Amino acid sequence: MKLIDLHCHILPGVDDGAKDLDMALKMAQVAVDQGISHILLTPHHMDSHYSNHKQEVVNRTKIFQQDLLDNGIPLNVFPGQEVHLTGELLKGIFSDDILFMDSGNHYLLLELPHNEVPEYTENMLFELTTRGITPVLAHPERNLGFQKDPDKLFDCVEMGCLTQLTSSSYMGVFGKEVQALTEKIVKANLGFVFASDAHNFEGRRFMMKEAFIKLAEQEGVETAERFNQNAKNILNGDDVEVGVIQHISDVKKKRFFGLF
Repeated sequence: MKLIDLHCHILPGVDDGAKDLDMALKMAQVAVDQGISHILLTPHHMDSHYSNHKQEVVNRTKIFQQDLLDNGIPLNVFPGQEVHLTGELLKGIFSDDILFMDSGNHYLLLELPHNEVPEYTENMLFELTTRGITPVLAHPERNLGFQKDPDKLFDCVEMGCLTQLTSSSYMGVFGKEVQALTEKIVKANLGFVFASDAHNFEGRRFMMKEAFIKLAEQEGVETAERFNQNAKNILNGDDVEVGVIQHISDVKKKRFFGLF
């Protein structure tokens, strides 16, 4: 199964990901070794540290794609952004400075502040969904607001959002609590795609192959295939089937019974 990575900081020299072309090319080779064939390049945009405007990302992506070809790395890359939730978001959309996850401007990779789910989140999600935009919430399992009240994620999905879980979260890189929450999100059918959110070769690495192997083992091959198909559908601007969702608080804990 060829994997699609919808969240990756591999575009060189634009944020806290790949610092230069050499590092970006090495990361690209690791991605290919992981079985990844397509990557959406998603530098940070509109957060307190980085602004990566639409046309600049488009131009840099074309150059990087040629660099990959010149170095014989079989990886297809597409321009995108990890857009921070801010009161200026709609202004950015209206001024055509926002890159969506698909060419039809249907899916938007949206990052909430790390330490909370702001009070105006619901209003912003409503504004987006009523305009035909589906927010894809980046790594909700690492957001402190969702960690404190996981059922807020149910409310977001019920409003029309999708979610992108981080593969390394599922594998325990961010700790057991984040790993456990990620597993519960998957079991509650509130998780839709895995992405690497890769920044480097150490903690923030790809781990997509490992996550999909685990997903197939724990939830079944069909679930793993659905996650990857969802990523393909998002990239193509096609519909993603949500299915039956449940509150994370209703997810049953595993019980192990022994023989006495």
